[in-house]
Amino acid sequence: VGKKVQAIYLWWHKPVIDKELLQSLPNLKVIANSGVGMDHLDLKLVASFGVKMANAPHAVSSSTADTGMALLLASARRLVEVHNISISPSVEYCEADILGVKITGATLGIIGMGSIGYKIALRAKAFEMNILYHNRTRRKVQEEQAVGATYCKKIDSLLQQADFVMLAVSLTPQTHKLIGKRELELMKPTATLVNISRGAVVDQEALLAALQAGVIRAAALDVTSPEPLPRDHPLLKLKNVIITPHLGVRTDKATYMITEEAVENILAALSGLPLPSEVLPS
Repeated sequence: VGKKVQAIYLWWHKPVIDKELLQSLPNLKVIANSGVGMDHLDLKLVASFGVKMANAPHAVSSSTADTGMALLLASARRLVEVHNISISPSVEYCEADILGVKITGATLGIIGMGSIGYKIALRAKAFEMNILYHNRTRRKVQEEQAVGATYCKKIDSLLQQADFVMLAVSLTPQTHKLIGKRELELMKPTATLVNISRGAVVDQEALLAALQAGVIRAAALDVTSPEPLPRDHPLLKLKNVIITPHLGVRTDKATYMITEEAVENILAALSGLPLPSEVLPS
């Protein structure tokens, strides 16, 4: 059926798009991705076959921002730990053992102020947080003022000030291991790292060492490298880590919206119209 295929809808990186597949589909016009991240695709290879690409940024941003804030809150108030205490056979505990971190008035540093990062800022504003952000390009002044965000031209400045650091960047060669040993040591010892982008944005071994040594307070990760982690991985044994299985966009409505957005892009490509969410190779 290779000659009949004109469009591919990628769901959770399936099917794998490689040279062999592209050569077998001579009439392929478009690949629509079920999410915003495109790091699983060789964009230049796909483009060399004359195939257009699209993602679904509008459908995923709200749900992913919700996930980021949920992780921040769960880590700050130690919800997983206290849940386990609450359901354990023995309910004896010392109140000092379950002290959390106050959110109101805390400083949130957002690295990556795209559509997801901006929606995180909107949510953080409602929690009366002080918001810093670092991005390749600065947001408009009106957009900054709407969420009360302050731009940090250098990532180091953000890391040194933030009580919570939220990663919401795309995985590119420039962001691979963006947060490593040096960056973690710049953070406050009371700070928490929240990653909702891609696992490879963080040097995972450096993060493990930092958490074990108390370089930072905690981490809340919706993404790891690989996914899932091997069952004997040391990160799974640390009390100051929360790990979720790439929940990101996984809500009923978001899943439906992603499919709608993908279909919209596919229909546009097949009709020779501009794609609403076209992604071009950099």
